[in-house]
Amino acid sequence: MNTALKVAVFASGLALAFGAAYGVGHAVGSTPAPAADRAHRAHGATAAPEEHGGGHEEHPVGGLQISDRGYTLSLDRPVVPAAGPTELSFRVLAPDGKPLTAYQPAHEKELHLIIASRDLTDFQHVHPVRAADGTWSVPATIAKAGDYRVFADFVPAAGTESLTLGADLHASGDYRPAALPQTGRSVTVDGYTVTLAGDLTAGRAGRLAFTVSKDGRPVDDLDPYLAAYGHLVVLRAGDLGYLHVHPDGEPGDGVTEPGPEVDFTATAPSAGEYRLFLDFQHAGAVHTAAFTLTAGGDAPAAPEAPAPAPSESAHHH
Repeated sequence: MNTALKVAVFASGLALAFGAAYGVGHAVGSTPAPAADRAHRAHGATAAPEEHGGGHEEHPVGGLQISDRGYTLSLDRPVVPAAGPTELSFRVLAPDGKPLTAYQPAHEKELHLIIASRDLTDFQHVHPVRAADGTWSVPATIAKAGDYRVFADFVPAAGTESLTLGADLHASGDYRPAALPQTGRSVTVDGYTVTLAGDLTAGRAGRLAFTVSKDGRPVDDLDPYLAAYGHLVVLRAGDLGYLHVHPDGEPGDGVTEPGPEVDFTATAPSAGEYRLFLDFQHAGAVHTAAFTLTAGGDAPAAPEAPAPAPSESAHHH
């Protein structure tokens, strides 16, 4: 093999190696986002597709990793008893290995904690209390035995981008997993009827509109809850990939009405089934409406029509 050919083959190998590394970085979410995108996502927004194209998984999905960007979620007890009250305690370890004690508040809280069963039939959104040494704790009731995922959603004081770390929690006992609930577009919870309009589409932002009513009348006096009229957590069936989006507008902005409709903009990272959990507050009580929604893929672009072949006369002027 001559020298020129050897150089060409070596360069080609480097390109393939760096391309593979870049793809893996996107798959695990370790490639840093641009600064503008980081600041945007820190406020719960969904990032737009990158201009260079690529798979739908480029949309941020949290909670699949116990460690990310040097931060680690550490549960004090990964195994708890089922069917009774328990105390969950945990720490977020900073890149230096010490418990993190400085956070940026987001929607009135330093940290939002989500507990979801692996079969997506049980969901809790709770707000633990942090001790001075960085240990968080919260009372919780794990209703049934099985496997759960715990998500910690927070922004470190030293950072500009939100993090969602996930860890497995096991509830001992007789485990009987349930099938994914099929809900349709309207569900009833605590006497409220919530109706969903809109769709999730892989790789494309879409509008999800939830309308709240009670006793046949629209609820137009929702309470502000954590600086919004509603909070939406979306979990992907199968791996519990986590999306946390916030509604369009906020209380007191002079535009957003306190119901009956609460709107969100969300992007599914891939096609498939998702569970949507909407938290809203009315008359001083928080309620959670759960939906199952199937996200479709982007419709393929229509092929361009071939240009008409030139006529024979065009060649013989």
